[in-house]
Amino acid sequence: MSSGRGHHHEPAGAWTGHAESALRAAGHRSGGARSSVIAQLAASDCCATAQEVHDAIRASGQRVGLASVYRVLDQLVAVGAVTRVEFGDGVSRFEPAPPDGSHHHHLVCERCGVVRPFESPELERAIHGVGDRERFRVETHEVVLHGRCPDCLPKRA
Repeated sequence: MSSGRGHHHEPAGAWTGHAESALRAAGHRSGGARSSVIAQLAASDCCATAQEVHDAIRASGQRVGLASVYRVLDQLVAVGAVTRVEFGDGVSRFEPAPPDGSHHHHLVCERCGVVRPFESPELERAIHGVGDRERFRVETHEVVLHGRCPDCLPKRA
């Protein structure tokens, strides 16, 4: 997981407060696992698997069980503070869902597995334009483009 929040428009502290208050409002108790998972997600700028979140927390010296990480992630998804992202490989990934609705999409290399976030105002307009045209209110959407990254493309002579 990389650090920084360059792809989200909100500072990490604002999302952290949003996530904590959403869980509190839903009646979930605070605890070490919850704080650790939220802090780790806030420090990332893209999605991560539960195992990656767990490994990063353990690497920081904290003792949190993998089952606790899954439980907190599921709670965060249920209250809308985290988005579950699926790339079609059977592994769920998770990333912060800022309350202002800002988000990014993903490019996935089918050869090396690298994941790159991207934003596209044109794509957002097109998605909502389709919804308007079909008289369908788009509430959420996820775009995952599969292909090859520059490092995996055949080199031209």
